[in-house]
Parts: sequence; structure tokens; C-alpha cells
Amino acid sequence: MPLDMSVLHLLGTAGEGGAETYFVDLVAALARAGTPQAAAIRPNANRQAALKAAGVPVETFRFGGPLDILTKPKVGRFALKHDVKLALAWMNRAARHTPRGPWARIGRLGGYYNLKYYRGFDELVANTEDIADWIVAQGWPAGRVRCIPNFAAAPPEAAPVDRASLDTPPDVPLLLAMGRLHEAKAHDINLQALAQIPDAYLWIAGVGPLEAKLKAMAQALGVERRVRFLGWRNDPSALYRSADVCVFPSRYEPLGNVVIQAWAHGLPVVAAASQGPGALIRDGEDGLLAPVDDADALAAAVNRLLDEPMLRIRLSQNGAERVEAEFSETAVVTQWRSLFADYEAI
Repeated sequence: MPLDMSVLHLLGTAGEGGAETYFVDLVAALARAGTPQAAAIRPNANRQAALKAAGVPVETFRFGGPLDILTKPKVGRFALKHDVKLALAWMNRAARHTPRGPWARIGRLGGYYNLKYYRGFDELVANTEDIADWIVAQGWPAGRVRCIPNFAAAPPEAAPVDRASLDTPPDVPLLLAMGRLHEAKAHDINLQALAQIPDAYLWIAGVGPLEAKLKAMAQALGVERRVRFLGWRNDPSALYRSADVCVFPSRYEPLGNVVIQAWAHGLPVVAAASQGPGALIRDGEDGLLAPVDDADALAAAVNRLLDEPMLRIRLSQNGAERVEAEFSETAVVTQWRSLFADYEAI
């Protein structure tokens, strides 16, 4: 399905996180599918390089607070330069700075955002059915919201991380936790659970305000020898390939992209039954669920997986089938391009 229109993606956050990573993944996937695009983002060297490598024109803007009156008209001029027919705002800050013009305005929501930022927008896209239902419950017209899930980025043919490079023995059970060092991600539950999983090591990939607190907690629990805080990583696929189990005990998670990525890499998942993972995972079929904030239950589920290799295989296989059917790049990109085609005649 050829597209003659150009899409402008707007991202107003500067940091590194799951939403920002997926932003680059989707823009690059759409580029591979032949979608003409441009990107307006806050300065971020890694993101700028990745978008340019994908062949997507990119320009940086301030995307400041309420007193920033210059970003919106500058973005508008950038959009006109690239003959944009559709502007896609990723999250609230980008929506605030998305100008009106001879283009449709679409908001992409990966959470339960304040809809005041999207007044006057033509349509909203949620990445879960629950978020889409919530948007309608807030009074948004049902005919102007649709659900398009995240896809799992195709794993590159990269070797696993050398465990020795992270001072991890080659023959121990290895748990992988991905996500910001933030209260919502519940890495404290991972540490409490680790104390009940003999011999296992835990890699935590992410940055955030709780790093010092979590390191002190690991020491207090006596597990610091078996924990590695990896910081922000640009090689998530290699990390997934290195581990035996993915642990994901988030207290709050609208979707749970880590679950989908683990499935794509054939890695069994134990997650808390928070909103997103609880809706994604079919407990006992393609993953195991534990109650939120229950370190004992999380440890029990991980120990069960480590003790039952056939269960690990079954969950991994079923997860891979879910990705192929529902969360593959091809399936998701097709949905986005169908949306774009609906606005092509503008």
C-alpha cells in the first residue's frame, strides 16, 4: 500500500526510557515499510543518530513548559517544509506543542494521560484496549479512538552478553529486570525475591532516581554479591539472550513492552499482575503472574520455572506464537499505515 503523504512524529521528552526506545523502533519500522516521515524531538544524541541512520529527517526543538511560545510555530514551519499531512504526537508534552495546520493531528497514548492536551485532535491511538476504553469513558468519541499495540522489535543476530564481562558465573540461573529505577517498576520486589532464589544472579538494566536506595537495599538483604546494576543499555536484545528468566514486577504498567520483547527473544516471563502485564499474559500458558507487591509469590514463581525446564520451554514457545500473531512488526506497521491512509486525502 503506497503512501504519498508525509508523517511528522513529535516527541517532547529528552531522557531514555521504554516509550522513547519504542518511538525510534516504530519510526524506523515505518521507514523500512516506505512511509515518508520526519521527526521533531528534543535534543538527544542517541535518538538523533538512530533516526538519521533510518533515513528520517530530524530536527530538534526545545519542547519547553507553558511559557515556551516558540516551539509550536517552529515545528509548524518544519512540518510545512516536509509537506506533512499527519502530525503524530507522542505523549502530553509533544501534544501541547503540536501546531494546527493543513494536517491531521493524532495523539499516541501509552498511558492514562490528561486528555486536555489533545483537545482539537482528530483521533487518539492507544496501545492497549484498556487505555482505549478509558479514553472513551472520559468522553472522547468512540469513533475517533483506535488501539494499535506495540510490536516486538525483531531480535538482531547478536550474541548474548558475555557473563564474565559483568562478573557473573556462566552456570548460575540469571534473572533479567528491565526498566527505570523508579517506584513504579518495583525493583525492590525483585531484590526481596532474589533473597529467596538460591544461587541466582539478577541483572537490572535501567537508570533512575532510586539507584542509591536500591543498592543500599541489596546490601541490607545480603544479595549485593548477586546483583548487577547495568545502567542504561543500548543492547537490550543481547541482554534478553543472556538470561534464563525475565522478571517484571511493576506496580503500575499500562502495557508491559518488556513482556512482549521477552517473548520475542524466547525468554520466559514472571510478572506482577498489574494492569498491562495482567491483561497481556495468560497465566500458566505464556507466562506466570504473581500478585503486585508480593515478593514471596514472585520468588515462588521464578523457582518453579527454574525447577521445571519443560515449563520454561512451553511458556517461551507460546509467547513467541503470541508475538507472531499479535505483536509482530509487520502486523503493527500495517495497522499504522492503514490509519495514515485514512488521512491521505486531506
